Amino acid sequence: MEHLIAEFEKFQSKVKQAETQFSKVGEMQGELSALEAQAMSPDRSVTVVAGPAGAVRDIRLTPEAMRQQPQQLAATIMSTLQTAVADAARKQAGIVDAHMGAAFNLNLQDQVLEAQAEAMGTTAADLRSKMSEEPNPAGRPSRDDDDFSEDTVLKRADEPPAAAPPAGGSSAADQFLKNLFDDEEDHR
Repeated sequence: MEHLIAEFEKFQSKVKQAETQFSKVGEMQGELSALEAQAMSPDRSVTVVAGPAGAVRDIRLTPEAMRQQPQQLAATIMSTLQTAVADAARKQAGIVDAHMGAAFNLNLQDQVLEAQAEAMGTTAADLRSKMSEEPNPAGRPSRDDDDFSEDTVLKRADEPPAAAPPAGGSSAADQFLKNLFDDEEDHR
């Protein structure tokens, strides 16, 4: 009987631990939906902003970009787009790791880095070093929170526009989590 009581207490402890972890899902979903990764082409003529699940939120072209030959511009856009989407994937994995990694023994960020390194023909260590060397994506110094010179009455100049909720009631972050947990159940 004592053995059963000990097992039941162990089970209750695991249930409480799972409840604690899942109570953070809403916070994680909020971080995922706000996630943005911005990449700028080396010549600064193309800027791409990507969100979770590789969603492209914005593409900005400078007048210099429009002076490029069509094939060159297409290549610059694709390269910059791939950089932004790859960065968004790493950030997304980092958010999931921060909230769920320990509970589920995950290390998604390293898995994403390994997959990206293989796809790009480089190493994860090389990608990590480039991540730490990346300049400010906007190409300007960090914002001084006491400087309101670029702000409007309604919002700060550096504040991203609010994303419209996706149609169908399911966000990209919700779909990512569903796929993540569905895949995990398939492997058990």
